[in-house]
Amino acid sequence: MLPLGKKDIPLLKWKIVVNLIRITNLACRTLFGRLFTMDTSIFDPNQQEDDVSSKIVTGLERISEVFKTLLWEKAKLVGLSPIQIQILIFIAYHKPELCNVSHLAKEFNVTKPTVSDAVKILAKKQMIVKDYSSADSRSYTIHLSSGGDEVVAQTKDFANPLKNQLGNFAETDLHGIFKSLSELIYKLNRNGILTVQRTCFGCKFYQNNDDASYCNLLEKELLDKDIRLDCLEFEEKVN
Repeated sequence: MLPLGKKDIPLLKWKIVVNLIRITNLACRTLFGRLFTMDTSIFDPNQQEDDVSSKIVTGLERISEVFKTLLWEKAKLVGLSPIQIQILIFIAYHKPELCNVSHLAKEFNVTKPTVSDAVKILAKKQMIVKDYSSADSRSYTIHLSSGGDEVVAQTKDFANPLKNQLGNFAETDLHGIFKSLSELIYKLNRNGILTVQRTCFGCKFYQNNDDASYCNLLEKELLDKDIRLDCLEFEEKVN
């Protein structure tokens, strides 16, 4: 394994933050429910004393509260709800094929009516534009308006306080955190807990050669730090 260079660290920090957002916002509630039994609970301090996994899940829950707090602070600043901000930021950085009500509902693990209501308000506030040019007249693609661009500029840094704390970690620690989170996201998806993921491990272009990762699209070996969490070229692997 090649060591991380200094220029790789800022990008790796962002990948870790994206990983944490995806896990805590979309998977924690479901995961917690499945880990409960009649006799034990991951939230029981006595249980945590002898179970590292319970400690990790409890830690993820606390981090999820940090995201909620940071997102709410931005929401109050711009007069929107957290889900409305998340939708705007997602649209700003993803291809049009993913910017519709059906996919957004899966992306944020909410119902279609919830997304539709959020989109209606964003349209009323002239922050998005609906494009009905697709073959299916019942659906539409969502684009940002100039007003939406302004809101994204004000809110896209909501997770920066967490990213800044990662600056206190050693490079080797960052590498280990990122590797573990990447694998956890994939396993949550494979078990049906996390509905949407666009990481290398679930992509048809990904290949594992004797424990070495390889991308057939880029035609290159992938180091742990090269694994993508939200790849724009992702195509789901068909089993």
